[in-house]
Amino acid sequence: MLGETPTGVLSTQRASPAPTRPAREAGAAPAASRPAPAAVAAPATAGLTHRRRRNRAWYRVISPLVFLAAWQFVSASGLVSQQKLPSPSTVFHTAVTLITTNSAAYGTLQSAMLVSLERVAIGFAVGGAAGLILAVIAGLSRLGENSVDPLMQMLRTLPLFGLIPVFIIWFGIGDLPKILLIALGAAIPLYLNTFSGIRNVDSKLAEAGTTLGLNRTEMIRHVILPGALPQILVGLRQSLGVAWLALVVAEQINANAGLGFMISQATQFLRNDVILVALLVYCVLGLLTDALVRLLERRALAWRRGLLEA
Repeated sequence: MLGETPTGVLSTQRASPAPTRPAREAGAAPAASRPAPAAVAAPATAGLTHRRRRNRAWYRVISPLVFLAAWQFVSASGLVSQQKLPSPSTVFHTAVTLITTNSAAYGTLQSAMLVSLERVAIGFAVGGAAGLILAVIAGLSRLGENSVDPLMQMLRTLPLFGLIPVFIIWFGIGDLPKILLIALGAAIPLYLNTFSGIRNVDSKLAEAGTTLGLNRTEMIRHVILPGALPQILVGLRQSLGVAWLALVVAEQINANAGLGFMISQATQFLRNDVILVALLVYCVLGLLTDALVRLLERRALAWRRGLLEA
């Protein structure tokens, strides 16, 4: 009859859904071409984390600046005499003078710094290598532990000052006893931390390596040493600190160059400003070497970075 709609047409109209609004809008981008929310959020989160880390780096400067301001106030106000505690401005002026003038009593600051850097570099290289090798030997076998560990435990209790006369008698008054003293001081912390790191590797990692069929050499290379690496790097930082302390001790005795020699000369002339300059240079060099190890630690232990974001 006229006006009736065919059944097939009705079913076709009911079966086809109405187009959605985004599909009807002109110029709408396809769903496949739209960036995923995670892809958009990831660069923003990474940038925010980088900015936070950069801002936190400035926090480390606050306490030294507060310390310098307090030092300047105490010296300038007369609470402590200038002879006992020179002000930071006086120390800075003395440092500039030592850099630009070759003094007959002290030499130049840069030459003394280079001599001290050479001594600590050689001593730390010798002591660090010896401590690392002995720790690996003692940590990987009971025989090595029984042979090496008792001697190292005895050496770590010896005071460095007590060894100075012995080293002078054995090796003379040149650079050799100074370098050996630095090497001994640097070897002990690295040995103790490496030995502890090897022995405290998670046993589940060793079981996984055994399950994968790793031999002894592969187990040491791929499981034990990487597992002990965080503790080894802690020992490396401690060894550098002890090496600088041992350098201060070594250069006080029978030295004719270096920062310790400068301190010894300044003591005789009652020049506390020169002593403070040399001590501050020790501090700066120690902080720079520690910063290098921290950079190495961040690169080698990048997998732990997520734990420190909070």
